[in-house]
Amino acid sequence: MGPSGKAVLITGGARIGQGVAEGLARAGCSVAVTFHSSRLAALETVRRVESLGARGVAIRADLGRPATLKSVIGKVVRTFGRLDILVNMASRYERIPLQGLAKTSGRENAFKKSIAIDLRAAYELSLLAAPHMKKAGGGRIINFVDWVVASGRPRYSGYIPYYTAKAGLKGLTEILALELAPIVLVNAIAPGPILAPRGLPASVNREVLANTPLGRWGGPEEIAKAVLFLVQSDFVTGETLRVDGGRHLY
Repeated sequence: MGPSGKAVLITGGARIGQGVAEGLARAGCSVAVTFHSSRLAALETVRRVESLGARGVAIRADLGRPATLKSVIGKVVRTFGRLDILVNMASRYERIPLQGLAKTSGRENAFKKSIAIDLRAAYELSLLAAPHMKKAGGGRIINFVDWVVASGRPRYSGYIPYYTAKAGLKGLTEILALELAPIVLVNAIAPGPILAPRGLPASVNREVLANTPLGRWGGPEEIAKAVLFLVQSDFVTGETLRVDGGRHLY
């Protein structure tokens, strides 16, 4: 599917999402990004999209509330007249030790929030977006999981809600690919060391680089390339593509 003239919705338009938005704008897409609290980052993403000659819009949304999701899809369609590509990037990444999950309140809140943001929102948005894609004659849904999940085994303790939600999202990708074929292709991207978190200790940075065969952080542009590949391919669906510099090999 050629990206030019297509309309995209990206959940989460900051940091890596900003790079994806710019890459799609350069390819000729109109781009909508959602934000919850990072309004300035979303507006900066829209500014960059528009500076590339594409149309852009930022939509405030609490993706943890299912009732909000229908209005998000509606606004994209009203703004651009169509919706061809859905990129589910929004994620809740939080380390919670097992002891914290042992408390009923902590367990329920952490698990529910991760499922709501990382899994249920992608599920609901996909079902809402699919009819618009079918009406246009084709579409793409791209979910973001995690290189650890894509490797088929957990490696770090303290991430039970996050890991569970992302594993569910990988499964959702596969079953939606089956259900929506052949008109809508559904795939996932599993990033590894792409962009160093703010305030990352030097010792941790050295450890990441030492355990990544390519020996560096990839940068948002590598994710943008992967998204464009999955948009343009007409014969890849139900796949999870690791973009991790070989991190999974160690």
